[in-house]
Amino acid sequence: MDRLDNTVRPYAWGSTTAIPRLLGTEPTGEPQAEMWMGAHPGAPSRTPRGPLTEVIDAAPERELGTEAVAKFGPRLPFLLKILAAGAPLSLQVHPDLTQAKEGYEEEERRGVPVGAPDRNYKDANHKPELICALTEFDGLCGFRAPLEAAELLSALEVDSLKPYVDLLHAHPEEAALREVLTAVLTADPELMATTVTEAAAACARLGGAHAPYASIAHHYPGDPGVIAAMLLNYVQLQPGEALFLGAGVPHAYLNGLGVEIMANSDNVLRCGLTPKHVDVPELLRIVRFEAGDPGVLRPEASPDGEEVYETPIDEFRLSRYVLPEGGPARDLTRRTPQILLCTAGSVRTGDTTLAPGGSVFVPAGEKVEASGNGTIFRATVVA
Repeated sequence: MDRLDNTVRPYAWGSTTAIPRLLGTEPTGEPQAEMWMGAHPGAPSRTPRGPLTEVIDAAPERELGTEAVAKFGPRLPFLLKILAAGAPLSLQVHPDLTQAKEGYEEEERRGVPVGAPDRNYKDANHKPELICALTEFDGLCGFRAPLEAAELLSALEVDSLKPYVDLLHAHPEEAALREVLTAVLTADPELMATTVTEAAAACARLGGAHAPYASIAHHYPGDPGVIAAMLLNYVQLQPGEALFLGAGVPHAYLNGLGVEIMANSDNVLRCGLTPKHVDVPELLRIVRFEAGDPGVLRPEASPDGEEVYETPIDEFRLSRYVLPEGGPARDLTRRTPQILLCTAGSVRTGDTTLAPGGSVFVPAGEKVEASGNGTIFRATVVA
């Protein structure tokens, strides 16, 4: 197995303290948003044998296993992260696999440069993801029932929001949500900025269920995404709880530290809370206008102590072990590639001792055991 040396991305929304606190290092004063573990070409993990991308490229079947290569090709199909949000991320959705392939091929035909700011599809893959809270973690996930959203907006007593409230009382629900989101994102920017300013002041005054949106507006004053965010379920995860974000589900992370895993893709359609490009027609094609419970996940324990976060996709499988001091070593050997990440205490994997934030890549089939007194997350695939 290979100990990983991982890149921390300094995105502006990142916390300045959460990742340093986990790693036991001094804050630099700069945001530290995400620590990437995997073989994403943008920031591959480094190993004693070289960048993980090159290690896998040199012998994909040896590193990934024949089953994983047959199913996903000669690449690691997931990216594991520690994510530390100190401010809200952009409100966004991800395409399904068919949409991603079609969108990528269409932009390639039109000759849109991959690095262009108005490019939607950087690759032909989908991007389902899972976030598991390490601290209390706030986010938005999926649409509220339209009547609940109408009640939230109506309480603000902002005249320019009344047409949206009326639309949310219409039927069917899917059409009501579509019409309101479309109206919010296509409204005159100056008029919408005024509406958001009035709504933010009302949210701050009312507090309670409105308080999160006052905070969002503080970070993104005048952004139509503030109103769009009020259409979504507000979720507060406790440590160990998780959310699965499938295709077409609008979501945003607001605050907290978590372990995130996703299919290896950069495809994002933004709805707001960002200075970046928002392609409204393409966004509306991708969004699933379905109201419902956000579906907080709790791990399912197996007899050997593995706690699995069940998801409906195969590109990744996330689980954890909470290892008690003096307990037996756990056999973690699998036919598929693994990244093991320590998030608490001290965990020994083979000859390597991991402190919080430490991680290793384990090639397919390699014998590995874990012991110690701490928590270790296991990222692998279903093959």
